[in-house]
Amino acid sequence: MKPEQLQSVRATLRSPRRLKTEALAGLVVALALIPEAIAFSVIAGVDPRIGLFASFTMAVTISFVGGRPAMISAATGAVALVIAPLMRSHGLDHLIAAVILAGVFQILLAVLGVTRLMRFIPRSVMVGFVNALAILVFMAQLPELLGVPWPVYPLVAAGLLIVVGLRRITTAVPSPLVAIVLLTALAVMAGIDVPTVQDKGQLPESLPTLFIPNVPLTWETFQTIAPFSLSMALVGLLESLMTAKLVDDITDTRSNKTRESWGQGVANIVTGFLGGMGGCAVIGQTMINVKGSGARSRVSTFLAGVFLLVLVVTLGDIVGLIPMAALVAVMIFVSAITFDWHSVAPATLRRMPKSETAVMLITVGTVVVTHNLAIGVGVGVLAAMAMFARRVAHFATVERTEVELNGRTVATYTVDGELFFASSNDLYTQFNYARDAEPGIGGVVIDLHASHLWDASTIAVLDAVTEKYRRHGREVELIGLNSASLQMRERLAGKLRAAE
Repeated sequence: MKPEQLQSVRATLRSPRRLKTEALAGLVVALALIPEAIAFSVIAGVDPRIGLFASFTMAVTISFVGGRPAMISAATGAVALVIAPLMRSHGLDHLIAAVILAGVFQILLAVLGVTRLMRFIPRSVMVGFVNALAILVFMAQLPELLGVPWPVYPLVAAGLLIVVGLRRITTAVPSPLVAIVLLTALAVMAGIDVPTVQDKGQLPESLPTLFIPNVPLTWETFQTIAPFSLSMALVGLLESLMTAKLVDDITDTRSNKTRESWGQGVANIVTGFLGGMGGCAVIGQTMINVKGSGARSRVSTFLAGVFLLVLVVTLGDIVGLIPMAALVAVMIFVSAITFDWHSVAPATLRRMPKSETAVMLITVGTVVVTHNLAIGVGVGVLAAMAMFARRVAHFATVERTEVELNGRTVATYTVDGELFFASSNDLYTQFNYARDAEPGIGGVVIDLHASHLWDASTIAVLDAVTEKYRRHGREVELIGLNSASLQMRERLAGKLRAAE
């Protein structure tokens, strides 16, 4: 850790009140991680212990090497979906090798500066990401509410009342933890027969050990696992960086995205060599930690991993008694506080440009349909780029005037607006070539003082315009070019194939 990070941790450890907040937050996160880690293990097709070990090692490792304090990394559904086909086709050893290679890819991507791409993600996509994630968290709870004994419903309702109501009375103790403890005690003492954590799968009874994947170190093996590793690296980084940006906004602090990127890689390498299925930042538990429990430091992330291992290894029998209804109530609460309700308020929708709202809805719809945050963000960014290009394309205008100059009439075209591939494509059609070829017109001037040439497409269009005028017997004079535009034109004019 850097000196300032060590100082922050020491300050937390020296403050009993702060330490209590971080510790209780870590405990709540650990309890919420258990059923999800088991569920993600099922998705990936591995033993539940593989997912639980991954959540432990990811959280503990990232607490030291990550760039965003208080963010939780663990086994995730996005990663499980990516590596599930490899598990089915080649087995656990190839899966673990792919996890380790994904970590290497993430470190390389961090070195190459992939975090700089975050600046190209517009706010509307970010809002869509948050809202889609809230919807996915809620949808993930639906299987626990369908085809279950009727006592599940009052237990969930009671859990929501406790979580929401206690927050209005005190924040001394995380309300999700109180809800879990009270509902577990009620279910056990009253003998209420409802699904519990132990129904999800077998909990581990020992610590994770060193795991060296038994795969041949050949080019063929690399070709087999590399596509899965690269997909896992990209999905994991995108989800982690988006989550880090969200936590930055919530806490009004900045984080080191490059450090977070290579930190995720290190965490996946460590996780792989300890027999885990890998993972990335998990937004549901991060929201529990940061927004629900008020955690702000690495201590909560570290303790979440430690508590998770202690709970499943030494207190597995007790943890197994927790009713799923209690955890469902907590996750529904997390879904509600994660969703950006302001973004869908009627007043906001009336003021917001329709293109921004459309991008947000496209992002949400894609994520919900594919259950893949990376695909949703990618589609959202592409939609935002397309709509921006379409909007900007109409900003360039061409106005024709006739001016008497040295005893002759000159057709002057004033171009106003930025010229790039989108706005310059129809520039070719905005000149009256036939009229300007009439005997009464002595010359053509294109005035670009209110414009700027951004790319080769624009140079090619201007070449096409001047060439067509030349075929009509008219020479074109370009005036008003700024220095950057003039340099580009001098470098490229006549060297590009003009297309009509």
